[in-house]
Amino acid sequence: MNLRAAWVALAPTALAISGSACAREKPPRPVQPNPSAVFAAEIAFNRLAREEGQWTAFRETAADDAVMFVPQQVNAKTWLKDRANPPAPVQWQPYRIYVSCDGRTAASTGAWQLPDGSAGYFTTIWRLDDKDEWRWVLDHGDALKQPLAPQDAVKGRVATCKRGERSRDGVKPGERPVDQSLMWDYVVGDDASRAVRVRMWNGEGYDLVIDDKVAAS
Repeated sequence: MNLRAAWVALAPTALAISGSACAREKPPRPVQPNPSAVFAAEIAFNRLAREEGQWTAFRETAADDAVMFVPQQVNAKTWLKDRANPPAPVQWQPYRIYVSCDGRTAASTGAWQLPDGSAGYFTTIWRLDDKDEWRWVLDHGDALKQPLAPQDAVKGRVATCKRGERSRDGVKPGERPVDQSLMWDYVVGDDASRAVRVRMWNGEGYDLVIDDKVAAS
């Protein structure tokens, strides 16, 4: 299986995993939330796939704990190790980008295409590492009977800050509250079906901004 897309689905049974912008005991310094920076990471990721090979690009940009689905859930670094690149890589375009209040977690979603004419959608969860480099922690997608309509521009949105999340002068890094403004989770079924959801704080509650559901393979 060599496409970005054969990687999602739904069935609320076997496994549920969740994440947020903040699963660290000592949250790192906040950065300015910037959808354009995530877009730049996506463009660099895509360019690396064209120039160096699809799985090379996935391997070099993945976080150590990144997961993907083939269709079973796997650790990305383990599955990608020494894996040969397909002759032609998948191509993709992010359409929407969501960023947490502290600027350290993001979700992108958009369209992909293969040289054989097949097409679909993808969703990627991104996280800034300790060197402030974007690494993907979850990547999945699915094929569509009809390709997504092209978009002229990428739409970006930044989560509203929850009380106390944005740093203040004089606050030590270890004392900074965790950021729960962008939350994501996924559910994996025994039949390899999955669901991926992303929620964003709007000041009063969470908006469900991504809700991907794909049946078993």
